[in-house]
Amino acid sequence: MAIKVSLPDGSVKNYDAPVKIIDIANEISPRLADASICGELDGKLVDMDHVIDHDSALVLHTFKTDTGKDVYWHSTAHLMAQAVKQLYPEVKVTIGPAIEQGFYYDFDRDQPFTDEELVLIENRMKELSAAGHKYSRRELTKPEAMEIFRQMGEDYKLEILAEIPDTDTISTYTQGDFIDLCRGPHIGDTSKIKAIKLLKTSGAYWRGDEKNKMLRRIYGISFPSNKELNEYLLFLEEAKKRDHRKLGKDLDLFSINDDIGPGLVLWHPNGAMIRHLIESYWKEEHLRKGYKLVYTPHVGRSKLWETSGHLGFYSENMYAPMQIDEQEYYIKPMNCPFHIAIYNANHHSYRELPMRLGELGTVYRYERSGVLHGLMRVRGFTQDDAHIICTPEQMDEEVEKLIVFSLDMLKQFGFKDFLIYLSTRPEGSVGEVEDWDKATNSLRMSMEKLGLDYQVDEGGGAFYGPKIDIKIKDALGRAWQCTTIQFDFNEPTRFDMNYIGPDNSPHRPYMIHRAVLGSVERFFATLLEYHAGNLPLWLAPVQIMVIPITDNQMEYGKLLVEKLQLLGYRTEIDTRGEKIGYKIRDAELKKIPFMFVIGKNEETEAKVTLRQHTKGDLGAMSFDEAIKAIREQQ
Repeated sequence: MAIKVSLPDGSVKNYDAPVKIIDIANEISPRLADASICGELDGKLVDMDHVIDHDSALVLHTFKTDTGKDVYWHSTAHLMAQAVKQLYPEVKVTIGPAIEQGFYYDFDRDQPFTDEELVLIENRMKELSAAGHKYSRRELTKPEAMEIFRQMGEDYKLEILAEIPDTDTISTYTQGDFIDLCRGPHIGDTSKIKAIKLLKTSGAYWRGDEKNKMLRRIYGISFPSNKELNEYLLFLEEAKKRDHRKLGKDLDLFSINDDIGPGLVLWHPNGAMIRHLIESYWKEEHLRKGYKLVYTPHVGRSKLWETSGHLGFYSENMYAPMQIDEQEYYIKPMNCPFHIAIYNANHHSYRELPMRLGELGTVYRYERSGVLHGLMRVRGFTQDDAHIICTPEQMDEEVEKLIVFSLDMLKQFGFKDFLIYLSTRPEGSVGEVEDWDKATNSLRMSMEKLGLDYQVDEGGGAFYGPKIDIKIKDALGRAWQCTTIQFDFNEPTRFDMNYIGPDNSPHRPYMIHRAVLGSVERFFATLLEYHAGNLPLWLAPVQIMVIPITDNQMEYGKLLVEKLQLLGYRTEIDTRGEKIGYKIRDAELKKIPFMFVIGKNEETEAKVTLRQHTKGDLGAMSFDEAIKAIREQQ
């Protein structure tokens, strides 16, 4: 029985009998076999001891691949559940997936886990890891699986099993004395988990539904070496310093008040100034690029949302309707239908296209309380929203302009490294395949023409059109979602959008949704974390702080403030009766870019001592010299 196994490098291995994946890996390199976490056989993930009995294409995944990390962290989640069950047998287990960074497991337990208990669980995990328990797969019928978990008293597993068709084969994985319901695959044995850290606990509703019981979630991370774990813990420390929620409090930028409501943001004066600067730049650039600014209502009749399809596929994210004149109105979750209504208010010729409509429109979406996160995930936010309505012939040029415009705007905020993704047609899409192909090719060709590196997310587009996503990569290697360029073949048809072509007949336009910043709130948070609060000078709410050493220099200081404000600098004076060292430290903590420190000598000589945030004393100089030094940093 001849078997051919094709490898990613193009080579082919031939075998006379069925062969295990781990044996192929060992044949290539014992080091590769030791590092391999799972195999991908003809696109399906399998365990390393899986037997290949037919011609196949094989990919080996190590911890260096995203797939390898997912399997490694999911295996560690099983290890954590085993440790918890050994230490606290009364606890019931639910689910434990891998996440973007690490894993979690949810447990049914009356009281939360304490920090001391996390240490006990982590130590037991290390003992179990050292024991080298093998992850063993077993396939069962549904009744067999139900009986196993019924005897164990694991009610949540029974609930999951009840939803699986009776004819399906059920797989479980066992390591040592622990068994879990799981599709797999998993690492070979627990000894591959070399370094473990449990990070935090939280509450989580079963299946994310607030009507269900509150569970106890434990988050953790694991690595194949202590070196990698230590590097990650350093990364976490740096990430904490950059957390926009901490920076927002330290710099007095915004707050979220439970009396007002979770996910609803209060913008303080400093934060409002930064937001004003962002939005003013946004408006100026859009006007320069031929966009027309619009404003739309915050609510609309239910008929609007029925036509758009939101009530059909998005209602769970919309707030309950309100009764106005005996009719139902909904607060808007999106701006698109309003922009379409503006377009449809008049008849249009092909000569008027493209039409570019832009709005900083505030929308409201219901997000479960468990997913709210500072400014990153809120319930009320202002969307950087624009819609380009064009003819098919204009599509290529418009897409290219959109990409260039988006990248240029993001660079102005100091961003340099980008990850770009092209998402293509998924199953169940709407619109003609020919239109999808044209739009996808337009997105692809525009990026290639501009010489941009991008990745393809096959089938990752929305059901109504292909898209480009641009993510920002920060100093810690994290990726932040910002720009989306999204075709829509759904709403132009639903709202019967038309233009009169050269043949004097109506034609359906192409419509492109476009957000450069995403939402102002999330962009604001991204900006803070990217710069660790040290915003570019043009975005700093206070650009220069004048600091008199004593009250005797107060009048000179106020004169300097007036001169600076006439030049357009956002300037304040520290009039507090504190010592100079305290005032300087406070300005540093507030991350104010420049300070004018003035004492008796500075006043006598009509000079200032210029200080720059993080760089310190730049020396005494005249006012004009100080302004020149500041402008060189702009």
